[in-house]
Amino acid sequence: MRKFLLQGLMSRPLTEPAPLPGDPAVEELGRALQARLRGRLGRSLTIRAVDAGSCNGCELEIHALANPFYDLERFGLHFAASPRHADVLLVTGPVTRNMAEALRRTYTATPDPKWVVAAGDCARDGGCFAGSPAILGGVAAVVPVDLHVPGCPPSPTALLQGLLALLDRAATRA
Repeated sequence: MRKFLLQGLMSRPLTEPAPLPGDPAVEELGRALQARLRGRLGRSLTIRAVDAGSCNGCELEIHALANPFYDLERFGLHFAASPRHADVLLVTGPVTRNMAEALRRTYTATPDPKWVVAAGDCARDGGCFAGSPAILGGVAAVVPVDLHVPGCPPSPTALLQGLLALLDRAATRA
């Protein structure tokens, strides 16, 4: 135990450097997303995040979208506590047998028109958990998926790009 404590005290932290303030790519993505939202919905977009059984890597990146650097609120994106107020279900992780019914009910409770985004590799096909008897598979095995954002975990920028692609796809179908 002493060895681990000393090693922890003597080593440098394993953190990434802070992003540069005012990253132009994030600003450009946010402004494009805001313009598409106003054109498509005429209002802000409300997201309900659903963890269907993930390792929480994707959730950390999703929560980063609300931190002061990314600050989704300024672009008109909001997280909702209830699926009844959501436009988008942002589902992470492989769907476990225990979460399948909860995901179905969440999907049913979300008003139409609704979109489902599967975030991360596990949400696509079960990822590293595929083949486990506790896993049903990806999100598409339980509810229809409109868009998949790849990555393990997908970066906040990739999530923003995914939402932008979702709105563009929805505009071409309308």
